Amino acid sequence: MERVVVVNFGGQYAHLIARRLRESGVYAEIVAPGDAPSVAASPDVKAVVLSGGPASVYAPGAPDVPDEIFRLGKPVLGICYGFQLIARKFGGRVERGAGEYGRTRVRIVERDPIFDGWSDEEYVWMSHGDFVARLPEGFTALAVSESGYVAAARAGVTYGVQFHPEVAHTAKGRLLLENFARRIAGVKSVWRPEDQIQRVVSEIRQRARDGEVLVAVSGGVDSTVTAVLLKMAVGSRVRAVFVDHGLFREGEPERVIAALKSLGIEVHYVDARERFLKRLEGVADCEEKRRIVGETFAEIFVELLSRFPGVRHIAQGTLYPDVIESGAVRGADRIKSHHNVGGLPRWFSLGLIEPLREFYKDEVRRIARALGLPDEIVNRHPFPGPGLAVRVIGPLTRRKLEIARRATKIVEEELERAGLLRRVWQAFAAVGEDRWVGVKGDRRVDGYIVTVRVVESEDAMTADWSRVPYEVLEKIAARITSEIPEVTMVTYAVTSKPPSTIEPC
Repeated sequence: MERVVVVNFGGQYAHLIARRLRESGVYAEIVAPGDAPSVAASPDVKAVVLSGGPASVYAPGAPDVPDEIFRLGKPVLGICYGFQLIARKFGGRVERGAGEYGRTRVRIVERDPIFDGWSDEEYVWMSHGDFVARLPEGFTALAVSESGYVAAARAGVTYGVQFHPEVAHTAKGRLLLENFARRIAGVKSVWRPEDQIQRVVSEIRQRARDGEVLVAVSGGVDSTVTAVLLKMAVGSRVRAVFVDHGLFREGEPERVIAALKSLGIEVHYVDARERFLKRLEGVADCEEKRRIVGETFAEIFVELLSRFPGVRHIAQGTLYPDVIESGAVRGADRIKSHHNVGGLPRWFSLGLIEPLREFYKDEVRRIARALGLPDEIVNRHPFPGPGLAVRVIGPLTRRKLEIARRATKIVEEELERAGLLRRVWQAFAAVGEDRWVGVKGDRRVDGYIVTVRVVESEDAMTADWSRVPYEVLEKIAARITSEIPEVTMVTYAVTSKPPSTIEPC
């Protein structure tokens, strides 16, 4: 199988590069920098992509790749940090600049096959502080940004781009990657996520050769697909468990259990609401909340072993964005610990099965459709494992938790009435410690501020705030302030990811 190798320097978007290539039918896999030359030397590897990363190329101990990678004669594309590394290796100069973040206009100054289908000016997604101040000898600038930085360059079959073609907000980024793989490297189309189902099932069967498998289900597409794949792999040896931590949206536990039963998955319900809330009450630090949730889940799963003595493994619907944001990949910067990755305690000893660990949300949805799952599960909005705990900013109190729960319900109801709920990636409300003086019933009220967050995305690695019509926002704000007595102000979040994250905590 012809393939492209993506060298992971720890950037948030490293696996997203492989995913974009896969969307074009090009098989791509991730390798560590030190393994790159030996893997890339294989005849079936047609090209190499060097990912971005949080480091600076001139910093001590900065990630590097052996020079042999460039002596193979195969096309190489450096992205962001990867471009800067190429420039430095070949004698160019990289410096710290003012930085470019978010949507940025670039101008093509030299036409090249990699830009086939691009106009002379296009908008791309930037996220860098360092920049290539001087190109190495033999390199030609192909594009410049509106700030005057080199945005793309080439020498032979070695390319570099300062922007991120892999993120959705670079409008023609997928086309650039496809041009690189097909026109420059000559790769054939062979890959679809739906085609991976039998491979994943076989891997699960191999991992879980003995004993039962405990699978944690939450009703989301990730855990549901995981449960279905497990059932396909090991049949009656699956034990599906729904742990109610008291941090779900209004009415969610009941809806989840009914949906799973309709798929033929028998669910064991565990009421752990008081246990979680007592541990979380008064906790303000985001990472500590995630740690508590992860550790409490693990404790409960271990306790369930007495109920299911045949269990030898636990399965969960971890996706790669969870892994990369938790800093679980070597060289990556931890953005936030996901309860099912960084939140799992070291003493947790059950064999862990994560069949979706290398997939992204939209790929999982394609797999879900191929498995015949209903639309209500396939298109369910992502919901964090720690639930509403990460939508309560500052010390968690039961009242603030209820405010976030009720306000989120209002947001969802109004978007549903406007026909917008299924068109956006995520929609919710968060509450913090900030207060705002208001007037209710002719009386002064010192109330909470609720922030409404509605975003559009494809993969959660990047996101943009949704331009919800003013009249819908007006209805949301009016309902929240009138139906929740303690709230006196509603705000709307208009910051993209990056620099923000989707969830507040």
